[in-house]
Amino acid sequence: MATGKFITFEGGEGSGKSTQVTRLLEWLEDRGIDAIRTREPGGAPSGEVIRRLLVEGDTDRWQPVTEILLHYAARTEHLSRTVVPALEAGTWVVSDRFADSTFAYQGYGHGFDQDVINQIHTACVGDLSPDLTLILDISVETGLSRAQDRDQGEDRYERMGRDFHKRVRAGFLDIATKDSARCKVINAEQTVEDVFSDIQSVVNAQLGLSLS
Repeated sequence: MATGKFITFEGGEGSGKSTQVTRLLEWLEDRGIDAIRTREPGGAPSGEVIRRLLVEGDTDRWQPVTEILLHYAARTEHLSRTVVPALEAGTWVVSDRFADSTFAYQGYGHGFDQDVINQIHTACVGDLSPDLTLILDISVETGLSRAQDRDQGEDRYERMGRDFHKRVRAGFLDIATKDSARCKVINAEQTVEDVFSDIQSVVNAQLGLSLS
């Protein structure tokens, strides 16, 4: 039985992930590929309940380890109810964020022990890994400026300060360096069209899809 491909988008606040997820999904469907869109935290009814606990409220409402466990609780639901069934059915999955965000935000951003996150990750996710991760890289200043125009009901992480977001950005770039076969960095300072053109080129090179 053919399995689908798992593509994840990562990046800091205001990097344009949602826009590019939409464009990629349309592009895949135009090529006859059955694909679904999902997101983290969330991506399943139970995961969406947990999402509200994480993206709303005071910036200090959770201890770092509590925040990590909430993310992995949502991720476990997401995988079991949405991602794995889709992949097993041969459907491609395009997700706005996945586990790299936990390592970048809670590990690099909050300074939580990466080894502990790895242990939790292994327990909850096992050896499942995206086939391709697109990291949309943007300066903290530009990203936060763009993010101000979004729904302020989900702005908990945006309010965590520039130094935090600089650590998150550095974290994503470090993750990309350490896993360069899976992670590809895209310059998100470009126009929407140019960013998507770069994404098309990467998807073609990594997963063998035609650009036509």
